[in-house]
Amino acid sequence: MRGRTLRREHLRFVREMPRGGVLHCFVLDCSGSMLAGQRLALAKGLLTTLFDRASAMRAEAALICFGGAGADVRFGPAVPRWWNERWLAPVGGGGGSPLASGVRRAAQLLEHGARRRPAQQRWLWILTDGRTRDEPARPAGADEVVFVDFERGAIRLGRCEMLANAWGARRLTPEDLIG
Repeated sequence: MRGRTLRREHLRFVREMPRGGVLHCFVLDCSGSMLAGQRLALAKGLLTTLFDRASAMRAEAALICFGGAGADVRFGPAVPRWWNERWLAPVGGGGGSPLASGVRRAAQLLEHGARRRPAQQRWLWILTDGRTRDEPARPAGADEVVFVDFERGAIRLGRCEMLANAWGARRLTPEDLIG
């Protein structure tokens, strides 16, 4: 190669992974308000894509669903090897929006992950329309937080933006992640 000009095809991009790996904790709002306008369906489709990305990066992922009276862990944390929409098909919606319960369950999962793998980077993704009165505190175990704001319509409460600002988090729309 001496004397030859370095060209674009000679270069390869290799994404560097954090040495301790990454855990993506997804918290999905399954409340009744997410059923309006197919928001929950859109969120589930987006989750399929995000899980595929996590799998391609060999990152761990977890899914927590909240709605009605509480929150529960539906997957992980584990590397999602065969993730597809069939995993999300049984996830239904309805009832209230116990965001605080979902965030509390995520905080427990992230704290457990920090004890298990201290060098691991931990991302918290909250997919919601923000139709809640809860104002939970940011989980200490989250290195990065992203609110995916599904709020639509003429009357907007802006709670995702308010929480994102209070937590020093990013706020994105589904279109930001799809496009």
